[in-house]
Amino acid sequence: MKRILYILFSVALFFSCTDQAINIDQKDAITYDVVFSTADRCELAIVGCYDAAQSGYYPGNNQRRGYPFGAASVEQGDMKGEDMVNTQQFFAVTYGATYDVSSPNGQAHWECTYQMINKINIVIEGLKAAVEQGVITEEKAKDGEAEVRFLRALGLHELLVFFSMPYAATPDASHYGVPVSIVPINTIAKVEEAKEAGRATVAATYQQILDDLEYAEQNLQASRSGGLKISRATKGAAIALKARVYQHMGKWGDVITESAKIVSASAPFTSPIGGYALTPEPEGPFANNSSNTESIFSIENSALDNATNNGSLSQFYSTVRSLVCVSPIIINADFWLASDLRREQLLVRGVYGSINAFWSWKYRAGSVMDDWTPVLRYAEVLLNYAEAEARQNGVTQKAVDLLNAVRNRGVTDAASQFSLSSFANVDALMTAILQERQIEFLAEGRRWPDIHRLTYDKYAIKSSDGKAGVPDKASWGSMSTASYNPASGVVDPNIIKTLGYNFEDRKYIFPIPLSEITSNPKIAGQQNAGWN
Repeated sequence: MKRILYILFSVALFFSCTDQAINIDQKDAITYDVVFSTADRCELAIVGCYDAAQSGYYPGNNQRRGYPFGAASVEQGDMKGEDMVNTQQFFAVTYGATYDVSSPNGQAHWECTYQMINKINIVIEGLKAAVEQGVITEEKAKDGEAEVRFLRALGLHELLVFFSMPYAATPDASHYGVPVSIVPINTIAKVEEAKEAGRATVAATYQQILDDLEYAEQNLQASRSGGLKISRATKGAAIALKARVYQHMGKWGDVITESAKIVSASAPFTSPIGGYALTPEPEGPFANNSSNTESIFSIENSALDNATNNGSLSQFYSTVRSLVCVSPIIINADFWLASDLRREQLLVRGVYGSINAFWSWKYRAGSVMDDWTPVLRYAEVLLNYAEAEARQNGVTQKAVDLLNAVRNRGVTDAASQFSLSSFANVDALMTAILQERQIEFLAEGRRWPDIHRLTYDKYAIKSSDGKAGVPDKASWGSMSTASYNPASGVVDPNIIKTLGYNFEDRKYIFPIPLSEITSNPKIAGQQNAGWN
Protein backbone atom coordinates (compact mmCIF):
# COMPACT_ATOMS: atom_id res chain seq x y z
CA MET A 1 0.00 0.00 0.00
CA LYS A 2 1.82 3.06 -1.24
CA ARG A 3 -0.82 5.74 -0.93
CA ILE A 4 0.16 8.86 0.92
CA LEU A 5 -1.53 9.62 4.23
CA TYR A 6 -2.40 13.16 5.00
CA ILE A 7 -4.46 13.21 8.15
CA LEU A 8 -4.64 16.73 9.52
CA PHE A 9 -8.40 16.77 9.26
CA SER A 10 -11.00 14.10 8.85
CA VAL A 11 -12.08 11.97 5.99
CA ALA A 12 -15.68 12.00 4.71
CA LEU A 13 -18.00 10.08 7.04
CA PHE A 14 -15.85 10.55 10.10
CA PHE A 15 -13.73 13.52 9.31
CA SER A 16 -15.57 16.20 7.33
CA CYS A 17 -14.74 15.62 3.71
CA THR A 18 -12.47 18.43 2.53
CA ASP A 19 -9.84 18.83 -0.12
CA GLN A 20 -7.32 18.18 2.65
CA ALA A 21 -8.60 14.71 3.45
CA ILE A 22 -6.54 12.64 1.04
CA ASN A 23 -3.76 14.13 -1.03
CA ILE A 24 -1.73 11.55 -2.88
CA ASP A 25 0.82 14.17 -3.89
CA GLN A 26 1.43 15.68 -0.46
CA LYS A 27 5.19 16.26 -0.30
CA ASP A 28 5.68 16.17 3.47
CA ALA A 29 3.57 13.07 4.10
CA ILE A 30 4.96 9.56 4.71
CA THR A 31 4.19 6.39 2.81
CA TYR A 32 3.05 3.19 4.50
CA ASP A 33 6.20 1.30 3.51
CA VAL A 34 8.23 3.89 5.44
CA VAL A 35 5.94 4.37 8.46
CA PHE A 36 6.03 0.71 9.47
CA SER A 37 9.47 -0.18 8.06
CA THR A 38 11.31 -0.39 11.41
CA ALA A 39 10.42 -1.26 14.97
CA ASP A 40 11.15 2.31 16.07
CA ARG A 41 8.81 3.73 13.46
CA CYS A 42 6.09 1.29 14.46
CA GLU A 43 6.49 2.57 18.01
CA LEU A 44 6.23 6.16 16.81
CA ALA A 45 3.02 5.31 14.98
CA ILE A 46 1.53 3.97 18.22
CA VAL A 47 2.64 7.09 20.10
CA GLY A 48 0.96 9.16 17.37
CA CYS A 49 -2.39 7.70 18.42
CA TYR A 50 -1.86 9.00 21.95
CA ASP A 51 -1.01 12.39 20.46
CA ALA A 52 -4.34 12.29 18.59
CA ALA A 53 -6.08 11.45 21.88
CA GLN A 54 -4.41 14.39 23.59
CA SER A 55 -5.76 17.00 21.20
CA GLY A 56 -6.88 17.16 17.60
CA TYR A 57 -7.24 20.18 15.39
CA TYR A 58 -10.16 22.58 15.60
CA PRO A 59 -12.23 22.75 12.40
CA GLY A 60 -11.44 25.63 10.13
CA ASN A 61 -8.34 27.12 11.79
CA ASN A 62 -5.87 24.25 12.29
CA GLN A 63 -5.45 25.00 16.01
CA ARG A 64 -5.40 22.47 18.84
CA ARG A 65 -8.36 22.90 21.20
CA GLY A 66 -8.50 20.03 23.66
CA TYR A 67 -10.58 17.35 21.95
CA PRO A 68 -11.07 14.46 22.35
CA PHE A 69 -9.32 14.27 25.75
CA GLY A 70 -8.09 17.72 26.64
CA ALA A 71 -9.56 20.61 28.57
CA ALA A 72 -12.38 21.24 26.10
CA SER A 73 -13.96 17.81 26.54
CA VAL A 74 -13.46 17.93 30.32
CA GLU A 75 -15.10 21.35 30.50
CA GLN A 76 -17.93 20.17 28.28
CA GLY A 77 -18.59 17.32 30.72
CA ASP A 78 -18.72 19.83 33.55
CA MET A 79 -20.80 22.45 31.74
CA LYS A 80 -23.57 19.91 31.13
CA GLY A 81 -23.90 19.77 34.90
CA GLU A 82 -24.51 22.10 37.82
CA ASP A 83 -21.29 22.00 39.85
CA MET A 84 -19.09 24.26 37.72
CA VAL A 85 -19.73 27.74 36.31
CA ASN A 86 -18.28 29.24 33.15
CA THR A 87 -17.34 32.89 33.44
CA GLN A 88 -17.61 33.31 29.66
CA GLN A 89 -20.27 32.34 27.14
CA PHE A 90 -18.44 30.07 24.72
CA PHE A 91 -19.15 26.91 26.70
CA ALA A 92 -22.35 28.11 28.32
CA VAL A 93 -23.93 27.40 24.92
CA THR A 94 -24.13 23.74 25.91
CA TYR A 95 -27.00 24.93 28.12
CA GLY A 96 -28.48 27.57 25.86
CA ALA A 97 -30.79 27.92 22.92
CA THR A 98 -27.97 29.19 20.71
CA TYR A 99 -26.33 25.77 20.42
CA ASP A 100 -27.03 24.15 17.04
CA VAL A 101 -25.67 21.72 14.43
CA SER A 102 -23.04 24.22 13.29
CA SER A 103 -21.64 25.00 16.76
CA PRO A 104 -17.88 24.45 16.60
CA ASN A 105 -17.54 22.66 19.95
CA GLY A 106 -19.70 19.71 18.92
CA GLN A 107 -18.07 19.61 15.51
CA ALA A 108 -14.57 19.57 16.99
CA HIS A 109 -15.53 16.89 19.53
CA TRP A 110 -16.90 14.63 16.79
CA GLU A 111 -14.18 15.25 14.22
CA CYS A 112 -11.19 15.05 16.55
CA THR A 113 -12.43 11.79 18.06
CA TYR A 114 -12.87 10.23 14.64
CA GLN A 115 -9.49 11.55 13.54
CA MET A 116 -8.03 9.55 16.40
CA ILE A 117 -10.09 6.45 15.54
CA ASN A 118 -9.01 6.49 11.92
CA LYS A 119 -5.36 6.84 12.88
CA ILE A 120 -5.82 3.87 15.19
CA ASN A 121 -7.28 1.80 12.39
CA ILE A 122 -4.36 2.70 10.14
CA VAL A 123 -1.88 1.72 12.84
CA ILE A 124 -3.56 -1.64 13.48
CA GLU A 125 -3.33 -2.49 9.79
CA GLY A 126 0.27 -1.29 9.64
CA LEU A 127 1.37 -3.32 12.65
CA LYS A 128 -0.06 -6.49 11.15
CA ALA A 129 1.79 -5.80 7.92
CA ALA A 130 5.00 -5.19 9.91
CA VAL A 131 4.68 -8.65 11.48
CA GLU A 132 4.24 -10.25 8.06
CA GLN A 133 7.39 -8.50 6.87
CA GLY A 134 9.42 -9.52 9.92
CA VAL A 135 9.82 -5.95 11.17
CA ILE A 136 8.36 -6.59 14.64
CA THR A 137 7.34 -9.68 16.59
CA GLU A 138 3.74 -10.79 16.86
CA GLU A 139 3.89 -10.16 20.62
CA LYS A 140 4.94 -6.54 20.06
CA ALA A 141 2.25 -6.06 17.43
CA LYS A 142 -0.43 -7.43 19.77
CA ASP A 143 0.68 -5.15 22.59
CA GLY A 144 0.61 -2.16 20.23
CA GLU A 145 -2.77 -3.13 18.82
CA ALA A 146 -4.10 -3.59 22.34
CA GLU A 147 -2.93 -0.08 23.27
CA VAL A 148 -4.68 1.59 20.39
CA ARG A 149 -7.81 -0.54 20.71
CA PHE A 150 -8.04 0.69 24.30
CA LEU A 151 -7.97 4.24 22.92
CA ARG A 152 -10.57 3.36 20.29
CA ALA A 153 -12.89 1.99 22.98
CA LEU A 154 -12.37 5.14 25.02
CA GLY A 155 -13.18 7.31 22.01
CA LEU A 156 -16.30 5.41 20.99
CA HIS A 157 -17.64 5.58 24.53
CA GLU A 158 -16.95 9.31 24.67
CA LEU A 159 -19.00 9.77 21.51
CA LEU A 160 -21.89 7.67 22.86
CA VAL A 161 -22.09 9.76 26.03
CA PHE A 162 -22.33 13.05 24.14
CA PHE A 163 -24.10 12.16 20.88
CA SER A 164 -26.44 9.25 21.73
CA MET A 165 -29.17 8.61 24.27
CA PRO A 166 -28.22 6.27 27.14
CA TYR A 167 -28.13 2.50 26.84
CA ALA A 168 -31.48 2.13 28.62
CA ALA A 169 -33.39 4.45 26.25
CA THR A 170 -34.79 1.37 24.47
CA PRO A 171 -35.21 -2.13 25.96
CA ASP A 172 -32.64 -3.65 23.58
CA ALA A 173 -30.47 -0.55 23.04
CA SER A 174 -31.55 -0.53 19.39
CA HIS A 175 -31.61 3.28 19.13
CA TYR A 176 -28.91 5.21 17.29
CA GLY A 177 -25.39 4.94 18.56
CA VAL A 178 -22.49 6.31 16.54
CA PRO A 179 -20.70 5.17 13.38
CA VAL A 180 -18.36 2.29 14.13
CA SER A 181 -15.27 1.99 11.96
CA ILE A 182 -12.58 -0.64 12.49
CA VAL A 183 -10.86 -0.37 9.11
CA PRO A 184 -8.68 2.49 7.82
CA ILE A 185 -10.33 5.11 5.67
CA ASN A 186 -7.36 6.01 3.52
CA THR A 187 -8.56 5.83 -0.07
CA ILE A 188 -11.42 7.42 -1.98
CA ALA A 189 -13.01 3.98 -2.35
CA LYS A 190 -12.97 3.47 1.42
CA VAL A 191 -14.45 6.91 1.94
CA GLU A 192 -17.40 5.96 -0.23
CA GLU A 193 -17.72 2.60 1.47
CA ALA A 194 -17.72 4.21 4.92
CA LYS A 195 -20.47 6.61 3.90
CA GLU A 196 -22.76 3.63 3.43
CA ALA A 197 -22.33 2.42 7.01
CA GLY A 198 -24.32 5.05 8.87
CA ARG A 199 -24.82 4.97 12.63
CA ALA A 200 -24.65 1.66 14.44
CA THR A 201 -27.12 0.95 17.23
CA VAL A 202 -26.10 1.74 20.78
CA ALA A 203 -25.99 -2.02 21.45
CA ALA A 204 -23.65 -2.63 18.52
CA THR A 205 -21.44 0.29 19.49
CA TYR A 206 -21.11 -1.02 23.03
CA GLN A 207 -20.33 -4.48 21.69
CA GLN A 208 -17.43 -3.08 19.66
CA ILE A 209 -16.19 -1.21 22.74
CA LEU A 210 -16.27 -4.40 24.79
CA ASP A 211 -14.58 -6.39 22.02
CA ASP A 212 -11.76 -3.84 21.96
CA LEU A 213 -11.41 -3.90 25.74
CA GLU A 214 -11.40 -7.70 25.92
CA TYR A 215 -8.57 -7.74 23.37
CA ALA A 216 -6.77 -5.02 25.29
CA GLU A 217 -7.06 -6.84 28.61
CA GLN A 218 -5.70 -10.07 27.12
CA ASN A 219 -2.73 -8.49 25.35
CA LEU A 220 -1.64 -5.43 27.32
CA GLN A 221 1.23 -5.37 29.78
CA ALA A 222 0.31 -5.32 33.45
CA SER A 223 2.55 -2.32 34.03
CA ARG A 224 5.15 -0.14 32.34
CA SER A 225 8.21 1.73 33.50
CA GLY A 226 8.16 5.25 34.93
CA GLY A 227 5.38 7.56 33.82
CA LEU A 228 4.42 5.17 31.00
CA LYS A 229 2.51 3.09 33.56
CA ILE A 230 0.02 5.98 33.59
CA SER A 231 0.34 7.57 30.13
CA ARG A 232 0.19 4.29 28.17
CA ALA A 233 -2.57 1.71 28.28
CA THR A 234 -2.15 -1.25 30.60
CA LYS A 235 -4.13 -4.34 31.54
CA GLY A 236 -5.52 -2.60 34.61
CA ALA A 237 -6.64 0.39 32.52
CA ALA A 238 -8.57 -1.91 30.17
CA ILE A 239 -10.30 -3.56 33.13
CA ALA A 240 -11.12 -0.24 34.79
CA LEU A 241 -12.59 1.14 31.56
CA LYS A 242 -14.59 -2.04 31.06
CA ALA A 243 -16.12 -1.62 34.53
CA ARG A 244 -17.08 1.97 33.62
CA VAL A 245 -18.64 0.79 30.37
CA TYR A 246 -20.69 -1.89 32.11
CA GLN A 247 -21.79 0.76 34.61
CA HIS A 248 -23.19 2.86 31.76
CA MET A 249 -24.95 -0.24 30.47
CA GLY A 250 -26.48 -0.91 33.90
CA LYS A 251 -24.90 -4.37 34.04
CA TRP A 252 -24.05 -4.37 37.73
CA GLY A 253 -22.94 -7.98 38.01
CA ASP A 254 -20.38 -7.34 35.29
CA VAL A 255 -19.18 -4.17 37.07
CA ILE A 256 -18.56 -6.31 40.16
CA THR A 257 -16.77 -9.01 38.16
CA GLU A 258 -14.43 -6.54 36.46
CA SER A 259 -13.82 -4.47 39.57
CA ALA A 260 -12.91 -7.52 41.62
CA LYS A 261 -10.02 -8.18 39.23
CA ILE A 262 -8.29 -5.00 40.39
CA VAL A 263 -9.62 -4.55 43.93
CA SER A 264 -8.52 -6.68 46.85
CA ALA A 265 -11.11 -8.50 48.94
CA SER A 266 -10.84 -6.14 51.91
CA ALA A 267 -9.54 -2.72 52.91
CA PRO A 268 -7.05 -1.16 52.49
CA PHE A 269 -7.94 -1.81 48.87
CA THR A 270 -5.16 -2.40 46.37
CA SER A 271 -4.94 -3.96 42.93
CA PRO A 272 -3.16 -7.26 42.29
CA ILE A 273 -2.74 -6.05 38.69
CA GLY A 274 -0.65 -2.91 38.35
CA GLY A 275 -0.36 -2.28 42.09
CA TYR A 276 -2.95 0.53 42.14
CA ALA A 277 -3.95 2.09 45.44
CA LEU A 278 -5.39 5.38 46.63
CA THR A 279 -2.76 7.97 47.45
CA PRO A 280 -2.64 8.88 51.16
CA GLU A 281 -3.78 12.45 50.49
CA PRO A 282 -6.61 13.58 48.17
CA GLU A 283 -4.24 15.78 46.18
CA GLY A 284 -1.85 12.91 45.43
CA PRO A 285 -2.83 12.21 41.80
CA PHE A 286 -2.75 15.92 40.95
CA ALA A 287 0.39 16.94 42.83
CA ASN A 288 2.39 14.32 40.93
CA ASN A 289 0.74 13.41 37.62
CA SER A 290 3.40 11.02 36.35
CA SER A 291 4.25 9.07 39.49
CA ASN A 292 1.48 8.12 41.87
CA THR A 293 -0.30 4.90 42.76
CA GLU A 294 -3.82 6.10 42.01
CA SER A 295 -3.77 7.27 38.39
CA ILE A 296 -4.56 4.31 36.15
CA PHE A 297 -4.61 6.17 32.84
CA SER A 298 -4.06 9.83 32.03
CA ILE A 299 -3.31 11.79 28.88
CA GLU A 300 0.25 13.07 29.13
CA ASN A 301 1.08 16.72 28.56
CA SER A 302 4.46 18.42 28.79
CA ALA A 303 5.80 21.94 28.50
CA LEU A 304 6.73 21.21 24.89
CA ASP A 305 3.80 18.98 23.91
CA ASN A 306 0.37 20.01 25.15
CA ALA A 307 -3.06 21.05 23.92
CA THR A 308 -1.99 24.74 23.94
CA ASN A 309 -3.68 27.57 25.83
CA ASN A 310 -7.02 26.77 24.14
CA GLY A 311 -7.03 23.16 25.32
CA SER A 312 -5.01 22.89 28.52
CA LEU A 313 -6.63 22.20 31.86
CA SER A 314 -4.62 24.71 33.87
CA GLN A 315 -5.61 27.45 31.43
CA PHE A 316 -9.32 26.69 31.80
CA TYR A 317 -9.76 25.69 35.43
CA SER A 318 -7.29 27.85 37.36
CA THR A 319 -6.94 31.59 37.80
CA VAL A 320 -4.56 31.78 34.82
CA ARG A 321 -7.48 32.61 32.52
CA SER A 322 -10.30 32.27 35.07
CA LEU A 323 -12.70 30.55 32.70
CA VAL A 324 -14.27 27.88 34.91
CA CYS A 325 -14.95 28.31 38.62
CA VAL A 326 -16.56 25.98 41.13
CA SER A 327 -20.24 26.69 41.68
CA PRO A 328 -21.74 27.77 45.01
CA ILE A 329 -24.14 24.85 44.49
CA ILE A 330 -21.46 22.27 45.33
CA ILE A 331 -19.37 24.54 47.57
CA ASN A 332 -22.39 25.23 49.79
CA ALA A 333 -23.65 21.62 49.78
CA ASP A 334 -24.02 20.33 53.33
CA PHE A 335 -23.10 16.80 52.28
CA TRP A 336 -19.60 18.13 51.52
CA LEU A 337 -18.36 18.61 55.06
CA ALA A 338 -16.51 21.79 55.94
CA SER A 339 -13.66 19.73 57.41
CA ASP A 340 -13.18 17.60 54.29
CA LEU A 341 -9.51 17.84 53.27
CA ARG A 342 -10.53 18.10 49.61
CA ARG A 343 -11.75 21.62 50.32
CA GLU A 344 -8.29 22.50 51.62
CA GLN A 345 -6.14 20.60 49.11
CA LEU A 346 -8.12 20.77 45.86
CA LEU A 347 -9.74 24.22 45.96
CA VAL A 348 -8.25 27.70 45.83
CA ARG A 349 -9.75 31.17 46.20
CA GLY A 350 -9.07 33.78 43.55
CA VAL A 351 -10.59 37.08 42.45
CA TYR A 352 -11.97 37.48 38.95
CA GLY A 353 -13.86 40.64 38.22
CA SER A 354 -15.43 41.55 41.53
CA ILE A 355 -15.93 37.97 42.79
CA ASN A 356 -13.59 36.11 45.12
CA ALA A 357 -14.57 32.72 43.73
CA PHE A 358 -13.54 29.13 44.34
CA TRP A 359 -11.42 27.47 41.63
CA SER A 360 -10.17 23.94 41.20
CA TRP A 361 -6.58 23.32 42.30
CA LYS A 362 -6.36 19.96 40.55
CA TYR A 363 -4.53 21.56 37.62
CA ARG A 364 -1.53 23.47 38.89
CA ALA A 365 0.79 23.99 35.94
CA GLY A 366 -0.35 27.50 35.14
CA SER A 367 1.19 28.88 31.97
CA VAL A 368 3.42 25.81 31.53
CA MET A 369 0.33 23.72 30.63
CA ASP A 370 1.82 20.32 31.51
CA ASP A 371 -0.99 19.03 33.73
CA TRP A 372 -1.99 15.53 32.64
CA THR A 373 -5.65 14.89 31.84
CA PRO A 374 -7.08 12.37 34.34
CA VAL A 375 -9.10 9.67 32.58
CA LEU A 376 -9.19 6.73 35.00
CA ARG A 377 -8.34 6.85 38.70
CA TYR A 378 -8.49 4.13 41.34
CA ALA A 379 -10.96 6.27 43.26
CA GLU A 380 -13.43 5.80 40.41
CA VAL A 381 -12.88 2.04 40.39
CA LEU A 382 -13.74 1.87 44.09
CA LEU A 383 -16.84 4.05 43.78
CA ASN A 384 -18.04 2.16 40.69
CA TYR A 385 -17.62 -1.05 42.67
CA ALA A 386 -19.43 0.42 45.68
CA GLU A 387 -22.39 1.44 43.53
CA ALA A 388 -22.63 -1.96 41.84
CA GLU A 389 -22.40 -3.74 45.19
CA ALA A 390 -25.16 -1.57 46.66
CA ARG A 391 -27.44 -2.06 43.68
CA GLN A 392 -26.83 -5.80 43.54
CA ASN A 393 -26.70 -6.69 47.23
CA GLY A 394 -28.10 -3.74 49.18
CA VAL A 395 -26.49 -2.18 52.24
CA THR A 396 -23.44 -4.37 52.78
CA GLN A 397 -20.19 -3.88 54.66
CA LYS A 398 -18.35 -4.23 51.37
CA ALA A 399 -20.24 -1.35 49.76
CA VAL A 400 -19.71 0.88 52.79
CA ASP A 401 -16.01 0.00 53.00
CA LEU A 402 -15.50 0.84 49.33
CA LEU A 403 -17.26 4.18 49.76
CA ASN A 404 -15.32 4.95 52.92
CA ALA A 405 -11.99 4.16 51.30
CA VAL A 406 -12.46 7.19 49.08
CA ARG A 407 -14.43 9.43 51.43
CA ASN A 408 -12.35 8.91 54.57
CA ARG A 409 -9.22 10.11 52.85
CA GLY A 410 -10.82 13.55 53.04
CA VAL A 411 -13.12 13.05 56.03
CA THR A 412 -10.60 12.16 58.73
CA ASP A 413 -12.77 12.81 61.80
CA ALA A 414 -14.01 9.40 62.94
CA ALA A 415 -17.25 10.89 64.23
CA SER A 416 -18.13 12.03 60.71
CA GLN A 417 -17.28 8.78 58.96
CA PHE A 418 -19.89 6.31 57.76
CA SER A 419 -20.63 2.91 59.27
CA LEU A 420 -23.08 0.23 58.24
CA SER A 421 -25.67 1.70 60.59
CA SER A 422 -25.43 5.10 58.84
CA PHE A 423 -27.76 3.83 56.12
CA ALA A 424 -31.35 2.89 56.80
CA ASN A 425 -31.76 1.46 53.29
CA VAL A 426 -30.10 1.15 49.94
CA ASP A 427 -31.54 4.47 48.76
CA ALA A 428 -29.65 6.27 51.52
CA LEU A 429 -26.45 4.46 50.61
CA MET A 430 -26.89 5.19 46.91
CA THR A 431 -27.45 8.87 47.68
CA ALA A 432 -24.17 8.95 49.61
CA ILE A 433 -22.28 7.22 46.80
CA LEU A 434 -23.60 9.57 44.13
CA GLN A 435 -22.88 12.62 46.28
CA GLU A 436 -19.38 11.33 46.88
CA ARG A 437 -18.88 11.14 43.12
CA GLN A 438 -19.84 14.82 42.84
CA ILE A 439 -17.15 15.76 45.34
CA GLU A 440 -14.40 13.38 44.27
CA PHE A 441 -14.62 14.01 40.51
CA LEU A 442 -15.27 17.75 40.69
CA ALA A 443 -13.64 19.51 37.71
CA GLU A 444 -12.77 16.23 35.96
CA GLY A 445 -15.68 16.29 33.50
CA ARG A 446 -17.45 13.31 35.07
CA ARG A 447 -20.71 15.04 36.03
CA TRP A 448 -22.38 14.78 32.62
CA PRO A 449 -21.50 11.08 32.19
CA ASP A 450 -23.26 10.42 35.51
CA ILE A 451 -26.29 12.51 34.54
CA HIS A 452 -26.43 10.73 31.17
CA ARG A 453 -26.15 7.14 32.43
CA LEU A 454 -28.73 7.70 35.18
CA THR A 455 -31.39 9.16 32.87
CA TYR A 456 -33.78 6.17 33.02
CA ASP A 457 -32.69 5.11 36.49
CA LYS A 458 -34.38 5.28 39.86
CA TYR A 459 -31.59 7.60 40.97
CA ALA A 460 -31.74 9.96 38.01
CA ILE A 461 -30.55 13.52 38.47
CA LYS A 462 -33.59 15.77 38.03
CA SER A 463 -34.22 18.97 36.12
CA SER A 464 -36.39 21.65 37.72
CA ASP A 465 -39.58 20.11 36.29
CA GLY A 466 -38.98 16.89 38.22
CA LYS A 467 -38.03 14.82 35.19
CA ALA A 468 -34.63 13.26 34.66
CA GLY A 469 -32.34 15.80 33.14
CA VAL A 470 -29.81 18.58 33.64
CA PRO A 471 -30.38 20.75 36.73
CA ASP A 472 -30.63 24.52 36.78
CA LYS A 473 -27.33 26.15 37.63
CA ALA A 474 -25.76 29.34 38.88
CA SER A 475 -24.94 32.11 36.44
CA TRP A 476 -21.67 34.01 36.77
CA GLY A 477 -23.39 37.31 36.09
CA SER A 478 -25.71 36.82 39.07
CA MET A 479 -23.08 35.65 41.56
CA SER A 480 -21.05 37.56 44.11
CA THR A 481 -18.45 36.68 46.72
CA ALA A 482 -21.28 36.40 49.23
CA SER A 483 -22.85 33.60 47.15
CA TYR A 484 -20.30 31.24 48.66
CA ASN A 485 -21.17 29.89 52.11
CA PRO A 486 -19.29 26.57 52.35
CA ALA A 487 -21.16 23.54 53.71
CA SER A 488 -24.13 25.69 54.75
CA GLY A 489 -26.70 23.74 52.76
CA VAL A 490 -28.09 27.06 51.49
CA VAL A 491 -27.87 28.40 47.94
CA ASP A 492 -29.21 31.86 47.11
CA PRO A 493 -32.03 31.25 44.58
CA ASN A 494 -31.23 34.59 42.93
CA ILE A 495 -28.01 33.19 41.43
CA ILE A 496 -29.78 30.27 39.72
CA LYS A 497 -30.29 31.94 36.35
CA THR A 498 -29.05 29.32 33.88
CA LEU A 499 -31.96 26.99 33.18
CA GLY A 500 -31.49 23.26 32.86
CA TYR A 501 -33.66 20.94 30.79
CA ASN A 502 -35.05 17.42 30.92
CA PHE A 503 -34.05 14.44 28.81
CA GLU A 504 -36.82 15.11 26.28
CA ASP A 505 -35.23 18.41 25.25
CA ARG A 506 -33.18 18.20 22.09
CA LYS A 507 -30.24 19.85 23.89
CA TYR A 508 -29.87 16.81 26.13
CA ILE A 509 -27.51 15.22 23.64
CA PHE A 510 -25.53 16.99 20.95
CA PRO A 511 -26.62 16.94 17.31
CA ILE A 512 -24.54 15.21 14.68
CA PRO A 513 -22.50 18.16 13.35
CA LEU A 514 -23.47 19.97 10.18
CA SER A 515 -20.10 19.14 8.63
CA GLU A 516 -21.01 15.46 8.89
CA ILE A 517 -24.61 15.52 7.73
CA THR A 518 -23.84 17.72 4.70
CA SER A 519 -21.17 15.31 3.48
CA ASN A 520 -23.07 12.13 4.23
CA PRO A 521 -26.74 11.76 3.22
CA LYS A 522 -27.17 8.58 5.23
CA ILE A 523 -26.09 10.24 8.46
CA ALA A 524 -28.29 13.22 7.56
CA GLY A 525 -31.27 10.87 7.77
CA GLN A 526 -30.13 9.64 11.19
CA GLN A 527 -29.87 12.98 12.99
CA ASN A 528 -30.76 13.13 16.69
CA ALA A 529 -34.37 13.99 17.46
CA GLY A 530 -35.29 17.64 17.19
CA TRP A 531 -32.16 18.72 15.34
CA ASN A 532 -33.33 18.20 11.76
